[in-house]
Amino acid sequence: MLYAEFMSCSPPHPPEPPPHPAREPELLAIGSAADACAGLRADAARNRARLLEAAGRLVAAHGPAGVTMEAVAAAACVGKGTVFRRFGDRTGLLTALLDHTTKQLQADLIGGPPPLGPGAPPAERLHAFGVAVLRWTADQLELHLAAQPEPERRLAHPSHRVLATHVTILLRELVPAADCALQAQVLMGYLDPAVLHYLTKQCGMPLERLEAGWTDLVSRVTGAPA
Repeated sequence: MLYAEFMSCSPPHPPEPPPHPAREPELLAIGSAADACAGLRADAARNRARLLEAAGRLVAAHGPAGVTMEAVAAAACVGKGTVFRRFGDRTGLLTALLDHTTKQLQADLIGGPPPLGPGAPPAERLHAFGVAVLRWTADQLELHLAAQPEPERRLAHPSHRVLATHVTILLRELVPAADCALQAQVLMGYLDPAVLHYLTKQCGMPLERLEAGWTDLVSRVTGAPA
């Protein structure tokens, strides 16, 4: 779920006081600022979709390690320069592949059934959010790890910002006196793919233990019962 203030290219409006509780934001498309402002030409949009489809086939056949800019260009029957112009680098390409499932997660947060979607108390929604993200990440863990850029780039990516903002909104309802934006980033650190990989693959922890740990962590941070 992307917030309009993150992606809009129009001049900023005067700031409004933060609502308590905040209303559910609108879902916007994930993309570059240039795409958001100018819109993709029809042929460019088709090229992008074809490139992502080719990259998806390569991931399915060979895993993320099999996805190179050259291989995607060959599979999509376009020049390598087209791939670089559209995605910038391999990390940008892999991140774009993840954006599709991120949009589905965002849609579930905005309009899906409770407790992940609206209609449940904020504590229940926050519990459900962490479990959903853990499962979503575990299902595509290799792709998540391959797509992770340096921290500055990763944390500034719209998909991370929108999920962190969702957590911030829920925290504001639960603990309005806290530094909710900071606490949201701390909670998001628990859901980091590298942490998930270390705990499940290297430490041998089952995913169910991490889900229970998230529920316990949220309860301790917010004071809300599990």
